[in-house]
Amino acid sequence: MHFYDREDVVLIAQELIGKVLCTNVDGIITKGIITETEAYAGEIDKASHAFGGKRTDRTEIMFGKPGISYVYLCYGVHSLFNVVTNKEGIPHAVLIRGIYPIEGVETIVSRRKTKEPLHKIADGPGKLSKALGIEFRQHNNLDLLGDEVWIEDHSTTVNMKDVLVGPRIGVDYAAEDALLPYRFLWKRALQ
Repeated sequence: MHFYDREDVVLIAQELIGKVLCTNVDGIITKGIITETEAYAGEIDKASHAFGGKRTDRTEIMFGKPGISYVYLCYGVHSLFNVVTNKEGIPHAVLIRGIYPIEGVETIVSRRKTKEPLHKIADGPGKLSKALGIEFRQHNNLDLLGDEVWIEDHSTTVNMKDVLVGPRIGVDYAAEDALLPYRFLWKRALQ
């Protein structure tokens, strides 16, 4: 849990690249190497759901203990998976934007119902949730040390010169905060 219980959400987002996001849905295990993340710095970040200390039923999870899943619905359709970080009461989170499937690939392809190449099948936050079977109602507010959704460290070496750093996607409403270099994309994901 110490990995998530740190103040620098941007560093955590960067260090999640190369880790493995895993799910166990109906007894079927699927896994993917995390290839893209975005950091959200809570109360001071205009792109964060918790900007200005906003507490709602949806955002309350972000104020909880670190190492918990924060899954929300985007446009009422797509489940987006985040990891809560920092200390309890500080609403930082990292959105997992993309993975490269490594286990349960047949299931991942079946869930996505697409003929996209493997490196594109889960290269967006909605696509990865669909691929791994992550659902808003079922997987929100889960301890990531549990057995439904968890993150493994396979000691994958990620050279930071192979990681593109840039602004987050789809947060134009956040004005200057939309331009913060809080998005990390492993070039491996582009191949």
